Amino acid sequence: MRPDGDPEPDDYGLPPVDVVVPDDARELDRDVIAYRREERQRRRRERMRRLARPFTRYGPAIPIIALALLIALVSGVLMTAFGPRPAPRPSIPMLAPHPTASPGRIGGFLPDARVSLIGRERVSVPLRDLRPGVIAVVPPNCGCERLVAELAARTQEFELRFWLVTDRRGDKTDPEEAIRRLRALAGAAHHGTALLVDDPDNVLADTYAPPVPSTSPGASPTASPHGTQAAPRAVPTAILVAPDGVVTDVLHEPRPGPELTEKIKSLA
Repeated sequence: MRPDGDPEPDDYGLPPVDVVVPDDARELDRDVIAYRREERQRRRRERMRRLARPFTRYGPAIPIIALALLIALVSGVLMTAFGPRPAPRPSIPMLAPHPTASPGRIGGFLPDARVSLIGRERVSVPLRDLRPGVIAVVPPNCGCERLVAELAARTQEFELRFWLVTDRRGDKTDPEEAIRRLRALAGAAHHGTALLVDDPDNVLADTYAPPVPSTSPGASPTASPHGTQAAPRAVPTAILVAPDGVVTDVLHEPRPGPELTEKIKSLA
């Protein structure tokens, strides 16, 4: 616009522009601040568009795929860090090449038979795979919770294993009921783990446990401390098996104490 207010082009041929030049430049401070703010916003929008351009080029498919990959990655990391870890299967050492006794005796291997490990499922295993550790053969209703707790604790202490099996000789109890009793007895192993074994053929009991006391009329009863005659009873038996499968000792009616601890320690 010409200085005289005429909207026609001036003498230089420039188009009409409504521009007012203030006398004091400080009056333009607010305009400069607004201009810089708009420029910053414009540059920020341009950066966002450049970053999002690879994802928006193909529509919403790329963001969805990227989100799915991110979720899978995070889930994998969490499962690795906090998920259940499978327990390592203990390795079984090789059997001794030349045992000093025949199977079923001290100095020899366990009998060549199979038993079932009782867990969530029954697993049939060779009897000679029960090593190294202690196998406790207990009669029904033995009342030997203290012994079971001691054997479980000592085998745990020396990094051995402890198996618990019922002596069914002469016992007419239903097999499932016998297993339930065995589970209840294993509950006494507060400081260790008792692995349950089903030996339906009584191989361990027939081989290592004392004969079942006879209650026939011709049998001689034992005397009680009070002078009366008490009925004979079966006793627990602990079979100590070394890592090489050799039976190192068989303890009838073992008692918790330093002697039992030293025998178990020798297996390690």
